[in-house]
Amino acid sequence: MSDTQFRALVVEETEPKKYVSQVKTRSIDDLPDGDVLVRVHYSALNFKDALSSIGNKGVTRHYPHTPGIDAAGTVVASTDAQFAVGDEVIVTSYDLGMNTDGALAEYIRVPAAWVIKRPNSLSLKEAMMFGTAGLTAGLMMEALVNHGVTPASGAVLVTGATGGVGSLAVAMLSKAGYEVTAVTGKPEAADFLKSLGAKAVVSRESIIETERPMLKEQWAGVVDVVGGEMLASALKATRYGGTVTCAGLVGSPELHTTVFPFILRAVSLVGIDSAECPMAPRLAVWNKMASEWKPACLEELTTEITLDDVSERLQAILQGKAHGHYLVKIA
Repeated sequence: MSDTQFRALVVEETEPKKYVSQVKTRSIDDLPDGDVLVRVHYSALNFKDALSSIGNKGVTRHYPHTPGIDAAGTVVASTDAQFAVGDEVIVTSYDLGMNTDGALAEYIRVPAAWVIKRPNSLSLKEAMMFGTAGLTAGLMMEALVNHGVTPASGAVLVTGATGGVGSLAVAMLSKAGYEVTAVTGKPEAADFLKSLGAKAVVSRESIIETERPMLKEQWAGVVDVVGGEMLASALKATRYGGTVTCAGLVGSPELHTTVFPFILRAVSLVGIDSAECPMAPRLAVWNKMASEWKPACLEELTTEITLDDVSERLQAILQGKAHGHYLVKIA
């Protein structure tokens, strides 16, 4: 099937520093070498895909390129004994969609080390309702649990709560019994966040404090995808022995703070990376998302789109206008 033609989103640099995304026809022969060829049924949109679509060289170095760091589909060919034709699999992160042609396409070919079999209690569609956003949220939850933050410990703050990672974190934490306070810059999203399980919804302005080195203790744990002043402020207001997890920089990659939260309140700051996360913790989190962390509201926080809608939605993500998580139906 090497000459099989398929549809894919292709980003091209049409002139210096000008990038255009459009759906084009490609051939299986164009795909990079790999152990497993997957027919993609669903993908999902992430901030990293949006950056790749505008030529961010920190994400993607060479163009033309097909973004898409998330895939769920069926194995159509494999040279690795772990995977057989017909197996339903999930591929997220690693180099997929960055410098390896990604899943905003009908086919991908990847190393076997990037592939996991779909957990029994999770459909391919549900897997991409989570995607890398859900995996990241799950890894942040796992870090809170491993650092002793339980539902009895107190409120957990979730920043960037209307985005992909944030909305899934709100839903998953609530499903696990945590009291969630969601932060958003969109007042109109309060009802949506409460429908996901947030007990309280607060504005960005009410959280950010740049003058004082410490604030009143409020949070047992924090799930932060914003960075910058938001992360610094959350650290100042975390309770004694609390844990702050960080996995994003949509606000800023910079962090200006003091050592006081760490040496006066024994606060832990834990960085979360889902791209190169080892397979064992990755599998553990996927299995929890397929069972005790699986919220009933996955459909509510997911907007299903097609490959032809992707370019427009990537722009919405870049402009901070995304609402929930975008699921891309490929086949």
